[in-house]
Amino acid sequence: MKATNEPDLPESDLPESVIRRRTLKAFGWFALASVVPVGVYTWIQNSPNLAGIRKPLRKVLDVNEDIASTYFSSNHLVRTYPVEAAARVPRVNGFDGLRTPLPDDWKLQIDRQGSNGEPQEPLLLTMDDVKALPRQELVYDFKCVEGWSQIQHWSGVRFSDFMERYQLGTRSGKAPSPDTTDDLYKFVGMETPDKGYYVGIDMESAMHPQTLLAYELNGEPINNQHGAPVRLLIPHKYGVKNLKRIGRIFFSDTRPRDFWAERGYDYYLGL
Repeated sequence: MKATNEPDLPESDLPESVIRRRTLKAFGWFALASVVPVGVYTWIQNSPNLAGIRKPLRKVLDVNEDIASTYFSSNHLVRTYPVEAAARVPRVNGFDGLRTPLPDDWKLQIDRQGSNGEPQEPLLLTMDDVKALPRQELVYDFKCVEGWSQIQHWSGVRFSDFMERYQLGTRSGKAPSPDTTDDLYKFVGMETPDKGYYVGIDMESAMHPQTLLAYELNGEPINNQHGAPVRLLIPHKYGVKNLKRIGRIFFSDTRPRDFWAERGYDYYLGL
């Protein structure tokens, strides 16, 4: 804003003293405006870490998660496609948790707790136990957080059917029921046999009807690169949540560790 005592002349005709005064004012305002972002940056840098990143940044991600979760519904299904639309050569991405050979004595371990919260003997299942449940197929657009996507054809069993069959995920030790949602733990944790990769999933997402324990891709058993013998498929989240080669499953009321959340990503990672 021009001072009232300055002459109303074209810029080229202004006295040098007026131009100098205006220049100094502009630099002053610029310096003042610079203090705010520098101060914010310094405050963030000096704040403590929380779950892998600076606390203020994690709080922002938590707000984003709260907003995203309000739109989530088990009635909202991802778009599906005909089998013919699926890629013949599915893309491979990510090898964390797959760098060591699959143990010859692999079994799917599910940690359990009694109604008093005391640990019980883990449940150890074979692939035959998993495949005994109704087989489901899903052809959808798999989305990677890196920006690519691909229509893929997967087969497996619903995680909700798996929980019901083996009476998992509840504090009472009974099968989950839509009438007693308060009985459910809040989170599901999964990790690879070598513990090199691990995810935490909110229970609502885990119970979604399109969330699968997948063991086939394009009608064939999945190979090691895609997470044999069984992997998580959770189409309403980005691919980093779709844990390959599941070795252990557990349930908790506190957030389980999550590989990429510890490295600064959003914990929820919903689509």
